[in-house]
Amino acid sequence: MRVGILSLIHESNTFIGTPTTLEMFRSSRILIGNEVADVFEDGLNEVSGFFAGLAESGIEAVPLFYAGTEPSGRITKDTCDALMRMMFEQVERAGELDGWLVAPHGANVGAGEDYWDLDGYWLSRLRRIVGEDPPIICTIDPHANLSERMIAACDATIAYRSNPHLDQKAVGLQASRLMARTLRGEIKPTQAGAFPPIAINIERQLTGAAPCRPMYELADRLLDRPGVLSNSIVLGFPYADVPEMGTAMIAVTDGNAALAEAVAGELADHLHTFRSDFRGEFIGIREAVDVALATDGPVCLLDMGDNTGGGSAADGTMLAHELHRRRNSRGFVCVYDRESVSKAAAAGVGRRVTLRMGGKTDELHGPPLEATVSVRGLYSGRFTESEIRHGGRTAFDMGQTAVVETDTGLTISLTSRRVVPVSLGVMTHCDLRPAAFDVIVAKGVHAPVAAYAPVCTRLIRVDTPGATAADMRKFEFRHRRRPLYPFEEI
Repeated sequence: MRVGILSLIHESNTFIGTPTTLEMFRSSRILIGNEVADVFEDGLNEVSGFFAGLAESGIEAVPLFYAGTEPSGRITKDTCDALMRMMFEQVERAGELDGWLVAPHGANVGAGEDYWDLDGYWLSRLRRIVGEDPPIICTIDPHANLSERMIAACDATIAYRSNPHLDQKAVGLQASRLMARTLRGEIKPTQAGAFPPIAINIERQLTGAAPCRPMYELADRLLDRPGVLSNSIVLGFPYADVPEMGTAMIAVTDGNAALAEAVAGELADHLHTFRSDFRGEFIGIREAVDVALATDGPVCLLDMGDNTGGGSAADGTMLAHELHRRRNSRGFVCVYDRESVSKAAAAGVGRRVTLRMGGKTDELHGPPLEATVSVRGLYSGRFTESEIRHGGRTAFDMGQTAVVETDTGLTISLTSRRVVPVSLGVMTHCDLRPAAFDVIVAKGVHAPVAAYAPVCTRLIRVDTPGATAADMRKFEFRHRRRPLYPFEEI
């Protein structure tokens, strides 16, 4: 038995003006053929789980294509054309295979009518090429905006069950074991999706706490029903202005379409009943800093408006300005700013230099913070993470990094690349200890939790402005479903 492996990973924030280009994918990762195995065979994400699960079942993995880059704006049409050409050249060269394990993100959005639902496009195209017989089993990020086209193209779809995403390899293993059982003729996966007209606020998407936790506990109980192979809650990605934006439920059964529809519907009914619990709670900047400074630290302030993992700029300054203004705390913030890194490096360690830091990508995330700072250190920005963290990543590259300190006690790590703060290596790589600070700013909502919760006394999600502002009602949607709660009552 031989099973092909394909993956295309990007979280597309359509409210960001800067598009995602092929160069951005190339500078991150485009892999062809055995290059996919070289990178992922011993890793921690879902593709790693594909390899491990196929190996334990004695099935040959046929790695064909992987492309991924950090969350950012809509993917350009030329980039989509190039990625599709590369992917399907490998599909054609592979010839006839027994099955397909595929890993789209689920929130890939491209320019051009064909690519609006990019994941639905390439999954449907794959189905047309390989025919109806070979099983296609799919894993997705729960921040997908699931389309009916995606469901129709695949025999089974499984979303990660945790946010922060710590179970990606486990989900890849689950998908590959499902594939093995299917190829042996033991089961016939049959799936159904439910699409309640509800969008869950990003602030409410922590799976280990209410209101998500009771919904996942119901999903776990439904797995005990005879014939149910898997179920998934697709939380949705609110920063994409597409018709599919919102929450969806998936159930996979052994050949029983009616049961799949019933299970997915039961999960949708739960969300509908408790929908008001998923609206979100919003704490302003000053209130959040007040609470943080009145609490024994370190306290982590999660900057939701500049959530790098949602495609934001990573150079937001709103919380940095507030901490700098207070002059009464030891604070830390990481800011993407190549220009300031270069100036700090030119000044040299131990020297003082006046910088305009952050606030340069757009006008959404606060103005630059201008201050005379002391350069405390210069670093390569490359580090590894040994623990399972959000996204399953183990290797990180912030680019050349300069750590500077203001006269008010604010420490700023200036990076040459945007970085999603899912590892404490963001600090420890630069010889900084979390315990040395009263307040730590992390540009995210839930992704940083696994790393920062163990070293912080409290985490506060802050309603900052920006391309990932927590209150989705502040964005102008032209293409979303209507009615859609909480925009409209249902």
